[in-house]
Amino acid sequence: MAPAKSSKSSGKALYSVILPTFNERQNLPIITWLLNRTFTEQNLDWELVIVDDGSPDGTQDVAKQLVKVYAPHVQLQPRTGKLGLGTAYVHGLKFARGNYIIIMDADFSHHPKFIPQMIEKQRQGNYDIVTGTRYAGDGGVYGWDLKRKLTSKGANIFADTVLRPGVSDLTGSFRLYKRAVLEKLFESTDARGFTMQMALAVTAKAKGLSIGEVPISFVDRVYGDSKLGGEEIVEYAKGVLQLWWTT
Repeated sequence: MAPAKSSKSSGKALYSVILPTFNERQNLPIITWLLNRTFTEQNLDWELVIVDDGSPDGTQDVAKQLVKVYAPHVQLQPRTGKLGLGTAYVHGLKFARGNYIIIMDADFSHHPKFIPQMIEKQRQGNYDIVTGTRYAGDGGVYGWDLKRKLTSKGANIFADTVLRPGVSDLTGSFRLYKRAVLEKLFESTDARGFTMQMALAVTAKAKGLSIGEVPISFVDRVYGDSKLGGEEIVEYAKGVLQLWWTT
């Protein structure tokens, strides 16, 4: 399938959800159903771009069925191997048709019920980016043990102290972007791993772009294993220092 052309119509906005997956066979049908219900209830135009990195658990087989069930709203754009979260978003953007892009996880840590609030926030302030935050307002984290909570909070405090970006949840990956903004940020940001979310927010602030925040409840994944390990934590710390040096 050739890369899609973005929506240029003067009608209603089209929201493209880019959903990277790896071994999400159990989660994918439910998150897709929730997305369909959310956008339908809000009378919003939407599409889902599933980017699967060659999951061995049959995720792509499930995705192909979802493409049929929810046509024309769902498309599958697979890759041949586990190539990383950041590049999955870049890949998905090539095929997304929307003038607004939503990035989120497939494991229910990001519930679609917060999407209408993020869209309304963007409309009210005409924000370039709206990010879900676990660390402001009534946002929170559920299902994590104390060690993981401290690691996540510590990572954000570390980045905020060093970089001072004015964003409460730098590592969060539940965001709404204006398409043109995300395209420009990808062009000017080299980070593509777990540091990408932080790099995008810091680069956006440096460029004078506006970022709104919506408190969210972050819930630990329902099925499957977390992809975050010690290697990613080291990568994150290096990424913070690199951004500090270059911005």
